[in-house]
Amino acid sequence: MEEWIEETLHQGIRVRLKADRILFDTETDHQRLVIFENSRFGKVMSLDGVVQLTAADEFIYHEMITHLPLLAHGHAENVLIVGGGDGGSLREALKHRDLKSITLCEIDESVIELCREHFPHVSAGAFDDPRTDVVIADGTKFVAETDKRFDVIVIDSTDPIGPGAVLFTPEFYAGCKRCLADGGILVTQNGVPFMQGSELADSIKAFRGLFRDASTYLASTPTYFGGPMAYGWATDNLALRRLSRDVIATRFKEAVLETRYYNPEIHIAAFALPGYVRELIDA
Repeated sequence: MEEWIEETLHQGIRVRLKADRILFDTETDHQRLVIFENSRFGKVMSLDGVVQLTAADEFIYHEMITHLPLLAHGHAENVLIVGGGDGGSLREALKHRDLKSITLCEIDESVIELCREHFPHVSAGAFDDPRTDVVIADGTKFVAETDKRFDVIVIDSTDPIGPGAVLFTPEFYAGCKRCLADGGILVTQNGVPFMQGSELADSIKAFRGLFRDASTYLASTPTYFGGPMAYGWATDNLALRRLSRDVIATRFKEAVLETRYYNPEIHIAAFALPGYVRELIDA
């Protein structure tokens, strides 16, 4: 008998992936975690019934949430990743050789452990890199209390349900601003705006109360149903979102990055927003 894993994240819509084999299904201390195999996407992980990661297309999301802010910043040394227990964002960030440290703050240690076991290619040794510091903690508490300051903060979170909900609040964003170094960049996962418009609109509204520059950029990951995904962008340095293609290309070349999705042209184009997204963030 065929088994299908069903996602009902968006009201009135059901999306199903065939589970050729279920590898793991458990309730962690924070959420339900399922790992299964699918013939098209390879290994898949879902949290609380929502697909978070597939072996086939994870590179798109992880490259765009890390390389774009890091190359826009240009001289980042210390990075914070909140969430990201699969290790993909950590893997991509560590490709930047000038980074001195990356702190990964993950609330659910089980996610790290199970992804290291079932998705070893995603982290690709990143958790063992001497520049990596893993903190098992609530991200809201961490950004409110840490003494460290970060050049780039990446919020690699789940959707605003379960333990990820607090990572979409004005209080959390204020905590991020508190521990962001001068001229630093905050980037967030903000869902698919065609399906989750209020999520993006609320985040940008909060950003604009804290930062001089707040916007979003887009990239399409096949697994995330409903159109391109939005990444929130916030900084006090007005120049960083407006850098030329030539500047980004020079930094990209000097960084000697191996990427499958991100490139300087994609970097510039990602900030070109369709009308409905502009309406959402400017309402």
